[in-house]
Amino acid sequence: MSRLKGVADRDSRTGFRAERRDCGASVPQGLLKAARKSGQLNLSGRNLSEVPQCVWRINVDIPEEANQNLSFSAAERWWEQTDLTKLIISNNKLQSLTDDLRLLPALTVLDIHDNQLTSLPSAIRELENLQKLNVSHNKLKILPEEITNLRNLKGLYLQHNELTCLPEGFEQLFSLEDLDLSNNRLTIVPASFSSLSSLVRLNLSSNQLKSLPAEISGMKRLKHLDCNSNLLETIPPELASMESLELLYLRRNKLRFLPEFPSCKLLKELHVGENQIEMLGAEHLKHLNSILVLDLRDNKLKSVPDEITLLQSLERLDLSNNDISSLPYSLGKLHLKFLALEGNPLRTIRREIINKGTQEVLKYLQSKIKDDEPSQNNSVTETAMTLPSESRVNVHSIVTLKILDYSDKQAVLIPDEVFDAVKSNIVTSVNFSKNQLCEIPKRIIELKEMVSDVNLSFNKLSFVSLELCTLQKLTFLDLRNNFLNSLPEEMESLIRLQTINLSFNRFKILPEVLYRIPTLETILIGNNQVGSVDPQKMKTMENLITLDLQNNDLLQIPPELGNCVNLRTLLLDGNPFRVPRAAILMKGTAAILAYLRDRIPT
Repeated sequence: MSRLKGVADRDSRTGFRAERRDCGASVPQGLLKAARKSGQLNLSGRNLSEVPQCVWRINVDIPEEANQNLSFSAAERWWEQTDLTKLIISNNKLQSLTDDLRLLPALTVLDIHDNQLTSLPSAIRELENLQKLNVSHNKLKILPEEITNLRNLKGLYLQHNELTCLPEGFEQLFSLEDLDLSNNRLTIVPASFSSLSSLVRLNLSSNQLKSLPAEISGMKRLKHLDCNSNLLETIPPELASMESLELLYLRRNKLRFLPEFPSCKLLKELHVGENQIEMLGAEHLKHLNSILVLDLRDNKLKSVPDEITLLQSLERLDLSNNDISSLPYSLGKLHLKFLALEGNPLRTIRREIINKGTQEVLKYLQSKIKDDEPSQNNSVTETAMTLPSESRVNVHSIVTLKILDYSDKQAVLIPDEVFDAVKSNIVTSVNFSKNQLCEIPKRIIELKEMVSDVNLSFNKLSFVSLELCTLQKLTFLDLRNNFLNSLPEEMESLIRLQTINLSFNRFKILPEVLYRIPTLETILIGNNQVGSVDPQKMKTMENLITLDLQNNDLLQIPPELGNCVNLRTLLLDGNPFRVPRAAILMKGTAAILAYLRDRIPT
């Protein structure tokens, strides 16, 4: 009985009493019985407008079955059963929680996301063992000061509420590792945030922040900082001293200059798209030694400096929708997997080369460098001619560039020696384009732990095999110019996929599985026979930025597509629909979306 003593002290009604029968059909007795054994209770999606008393008192009252069975077996000794440690009551219609919350002092996880809560009870301070609290997607306007008593809290999820400020003493949550405050109405970040020294991930996106405090640099363990969609005009220079920072998101702000990061040696991804940055110089690039992803789309850049070659680790570079008229040939020296250039007035590269994709652009730039080095060109050609056996498998590319390249061979099958050549080396990129492949090589499964980029374009594929769906680290997939008309549902397991190119195939609808890959940022499905898209499902793809539907069979564009406000590039030319008219399409994506939104039936 000692297990109940602490709760009994707080509630004079506690004792040997029959369990209340106010649960009704919403909480079956069998579910409560199982919860007493497991310590976990999931009441998600049960249309609850309030939490039944039997839930709060699950560890206090005598269970109903105990009153009916006085000869308790070992399995029925209710007083020896487990305290509730995990309670999920998300996706209901709760407008408030009562102070009876204190009757569950052993809780380590409380998930109340997606309800209609406007406040939290002060009794939340009693949950001293709580490690994870999810109150996202509610209507909270303020947080109670008592929340600062939760000293063991590691994850706090408050996104999609109506918070305008945080309570005094918030920095006392010194165990916090993951804090999500996105999609609220915050106008300032308290300087005291620097005391959150355990924080690893901080999401402040979609608020109304005009600045960040210099003290934010005190978060010595912070790896992931998301400040997308705010009103930031500058970044405090102290941010550059955050040595643990790996991912920094500053999209959709009002930045005019790219910050410098002399101490951020671990920074892998920098997203500063959709700002007002006008210049990119060597001083902005020289310290980004570990950068893998650099997003500069939708800015006002006029040029790219030769010093871009300093970014030897760079894999993805997005320069789309700027004012760049020429590129330095030195860009061809980088080992990019993805280069986005659309929306620039480029004059030095023909449009047809850009349309062929990243590798073709890099080859073009490399050839321009080689034009100045004819003697070197000759020696390379001679070597390739004198050593034909080695030219079949480019071992140098495998070892130094981590690329398994067997492209432009017109091969029906990929020889085993190609995969054998990998041996113990790490390969992150596979290029089997421009062959005659009718199916994806089964041995690609051997690379599932390391490959992030696969190019199977310009083949004769009519289906995608399940081996491809095992590539868990895949971020970029090029399947254009094949005979595909569907994708397997198993592609849902590609949980890191960001870009897929399905242009020049035989799709009649946008494959359903794509709607269920939330990481997708770019879908290129131009030059198919697509006749419809689902705007409701499309809206759930919060990361989707680029959608190319050019040259398909769309007879109409659903107005609800205008609600996909995260889209920055929507290409619709070459379809048989009548509206929007060409004059609207020429104004760009923002104008198209606004036009469509205006035509949503009310």
